[in-house]
Amino acid sequence: MTALRLYAGPGARRHIAEHGLQPQDITIVPGAAGGPKGLILGPLDRFLFGQWLPRAGDPVHLVGASIGAWRMAAACLNDPVAALQRLERDYIAQDYELPPGRRTPPADLVSERFGASLQAFYGERVGEVLAHPRYRLHIVTARGRHMLAREHRLATPLGYLGAFLSNALHRKAMGAWLERVVFSSPQDGAAAPLPFAVSDYRTRQVLLTPHNFQDALQASCSIPFVLRAVHDIEGAPRGAYWDGGITDYHLHLSWHAPGGRGIVLYPHFQRAIVPGWLDKGLRWRHAATPFLDRTLVLAPDPEWVRRLPDGKLPDRTDFTRYGRDLQGRMKAWNAAASASRQLADEFAAWLERPDARRVEPL
Repeated sequence: MTALRLYAGPGARRHIAEHGLQPQDITIVPGAAGGPKGLILGPLDRFLFGQWLPRAGDPVHLVGASIGAWRMAAACLNDPVAALQRLERDYIAQDYELPPGRRTPPADLVSERFGASLQAFYGERVGEVLAHPRYRLHIVTARGRHMLAREHRLATPLGYLGAFLSNALHRKAMGAWLERVVFSSPQDGAAAPLPFAVSDYRTRQVLLTPHNFQDALQASCSIPFVLRAVHDIEGAPRGAYWDGGITDYHLHLSWHAPGGRGIVLYPHFQRAIVPGWLDKGLRWRHAATPFLDRTLVLAPDPEWVRRLPDGKLPDRTDFTRYGRDLQGRMKAWNAAASASRQLADEFAAWLERPDARRVEPL
């Protein structure tokens, strides 16, 4: 059965109907948070960054939160296909000992192991990421304010309760508790310009350097209560930094490209682009907005997803579902990642003869 579905905003649909889709059309590639769900995007990433996008020469902004930031940073390495393959292997193989009586590992242990894995992954290669001739990397993090300014046994849960209630009233109100901080790779001696407007939510931008790269990337992946926050990142305002998915779960941003042209190419694991992590249960915030006018989303067909192991995408509940059965979880995740090669194959075939009739409205 068909695995891939294509969804687009009005501007992107008009462009495809009139011009098809070429690598030089792409100016932005977002990478969503979502933990293990991102595993099904591996083959698409390897096709895009290893074969298709290199056919053009213009700059492309890569914006990522959480696992999306890890994916986008890996794409900036000199051999992106090998790097993205290793990311998939490392993510699937991660394992944390469960202390007696616990169903989840301690946050200190997860943070320590994850930090070591990032150091082993990038090591001395951070320069490749920051000096990529075409790609401008933007790592999204969430910085705590007031009660969330430092991680604390009591203050942090209360602070996130306040953030949840504020966000339920109005997304901007959550800015009293958390702000978006974006670490951007250098361009002409300064941070590369952000490829999105920031009037939607309280935002800061910081230059990404070899000295803060590791901390910024780990912070972007630090799920509250699962990992520890990263504190006082060099070159950035002091404070506790958490997973970028809290403020920007699926990067539902007001995208813009130089001259108002270009397409946002978004490999994603579902049709809906949810603004923030705390919006997951707020269904009225899952609809498309004018922010996504020139966005093309590549996502799996829900019927195809039901044929994956356990009838769903890999997700964080699998850690408790499989418990100490590491081999069982790895088998399920590897099977899902292997099946998702169909997504890349179908997109490559569609690019040979783009059919605008297959592109559905977002």
